[in-house]
Amino acid sequence: MHNSGSTMQSHVVDITTEVPEVPEVPEAHPVAPPPKQSTLQRLKIWIKETFFSDDPLRQFRGQPLQRKLILGAQYVFPILEWAPKYNLKLLKSDLISGITIASLAIPQGISYAKLANLPPILGLYSSFVPPLVYVVLGSSKDLGVGPVSIASLVMGSMLQDEVSPIEDPDLFLKLALTSTFFAGLFQAALGILRLGFIIDFLSKAILLGFMAGSAVIVSLQQLKSLLGIKHFTKKMAIIPWSWQTIVMGISFLVILLLARQVSIKKPKLFWISAGAPLVCVIISTILAFAIKAQHHGISIIGKLPKGVNPASTDKLIFNGSHLGLVIKTGFITGILSLTEGIAVGRTFAALRNYKVDGNKEMMAIGLMNVVGCTTSCYITTGSFSRSAVNNSAGAKTAMSNVIMSLAVLVTLLFLMPLFHYTPNVILGAIIITAVIGLIDIPAAYLLWKIDKFDFLVMLVAFFGVIFISVQYGLAMAVGLSILKVLLQITRPKTVMLGRIPGTDIYRDLYHYKEAARVPGFLILRIEAPINFANITYLHERILRWIEEVEENLMKDFSLQFVVLEMSAVSTVDSSGVSLFKDLNTALEHKGLALVNPLAEVLVKLKKADEGHKKIREDYLFVTVGEAVASLSSTLKAPTVGEEVQETVVE
Repeated sequence: MHNSGSTMQSHVVDITTEVPEVPEVPEAHPVAPPPKQSTLQRLKIWIKETFFSDDPLRQFRGQPLQRKLILGAQYVFPILEWAPKYNLKLLKSDLISGITIASLAIPQGISYAKLANLPPILGLYSSFVPPLVYVVLGSSKDLGVGPVSIASLVMGSMLQDEVSPIEDPDLFLKLALTSTFFAGLFQAALGILRLGFIIDFLSKAILLGFMAGSAVIVSLQQLKSLLGIKHFTKKMAIIPWSWQTIVMGISFLVILLLARQVSIKKPKLFWISAGAPLVCVIISTILAFAIKAQHHGISIIGKLPKGVNPASTDKLIFNGSHLGLVIKTGFITGILSLTEGIAVGRTFAALRNYKVDGNKEMMAIGLMNVVGCTTSCYITTGSFSRSAVNNSAGAKTAMSNVIMSLAVLVTLLFLMPLFHYTPNVILGAIIITAVIGLIDIPAAYLLWKIDKFDFLVMLVAFFGVIFISVQYGLAMAVGLSILKVLLQITRPKTVMLGRIPGTDIYRDLYHYKEAARVPGFLILRIEAPINFANITYLHERILRWIEEVEENLMKDFSLQFVVLEMSAVSTVDSSGVSLFKDLNTALEHKGLALVNPLAEVLVKLKKADEGHKKIREDYLFVTVGEAVASLSSTLKAPTVGEEVQETVVE
């Protein structure tokens, strides 16, 4: 009996000495209920934050009617904001940059039209009308508008799957113009309805892989013209090679690549790479004319019609068996070109410290394509290469697009005969030079270091485009990215928190090795919204935390409180509310405390807890420290009798 008493006394001492020391904190602050709001008020706030996060109407507040009308006109037509302040000094800068990008736009326009399997003249048409529309509606000072390689490739490849541009060029042209109409319609609608977040599904990883894969496809396609191959066959020996074309193609390709490298290493010499395509076109055209290139196996562009853009409203088709094709092509090319245009605009706006309105850009790009398809233009957007040259040349306003457009107009009216002898091989060399810049190996390596899953998405886009098709490769990569988001939603991160010694700070036990678990408490942080998609996982995961903690408990205190830190839980749906009811039921005699539930979450939990049995006011806390300090006084240590009984059994 004496021994038993000694044992009893020993356990009592141990228990007393191991009571967790909790820093003294002021009296716990009550969790204040949010201000009451009607359903209409909550709906209004939700719509504003979802679709009008930039609050475009804030500039009108407190302004007289006349000022409001002026601001409204400037909002719809940004040209009205800068045009009244335009002067000769600005014109001088825009004139130089406009002529510079025109020297790049003319050969690029012809080349990209051929990439889309369209008549070369359409590339020049598309560099004349759309820039004029953009100047009135666009908000970027640097964006150079015109055809781009990616959209040209995608449109050409998608339409070619059903209609041959060689056997039925007239129908192919009609489908291209109609696809441009639907692309513009989608783009403008996204801007008007403020649904620009849709383009965010094209992540950087997707675009990296997609552009690199497209660059490979484009380069392989251009080998046909670069090597003078008239058609591909399985028996390479009978392919009609043209050594003259090969020599000319490789020579000019080397010149263009060298010019590009010079401008990359010395940005001040940007004009070298900007002017190189036009210089090469001029030299190759003169050379082709001098040697009668068509008699030496070197194909030339041939006659191009003079004159401004002819009307093409009669070429738009909105019925028939190809309607689904043009809608699909318009949607995909519209999203791609919109993504490129906005990304380029925002990039250069950040460099020059001004803002680009994404929704205005969507409407501007969309409307210029709607107008463009009625004036023999195919899909256009903001071009990275033109914008880079525009910025480097010192453009001050969007007027540089007008200068470029006027230069193209002069070309259309007076200079078209000069392009008759331009070799097709030079166009292939220009395209290859342009798309090589789309393969960004350093960015891919950085992606590998940062996020392996994103690197996998990039590879899927890259190989999907090369080995399957452009649209399916893109769709597979988008699907994989959405799967990643779904996994993050359905498997939200939950971490166990511990107290950093000597402080009232609680951090992830896995991250902060010095943090220690508080005996008697299981403190968890949920780092995601709670909804129907993840409540089962969260319920199972939290119960597993509880089981693991109870299996490894110290012999001082049993688990008595589960504390959920909810600062990162931005919202909870009707299904998510049931998680807390289920946890309360599963915890039986343990307490469930909630820390810092946000306003929306707190309102829904209280509405669901009509009897006030599950969500107790005294179990709601502002900080984890206050929760531990308040609840520690109610911790129940094992009784002496229970310890003696355990000792006797052992």
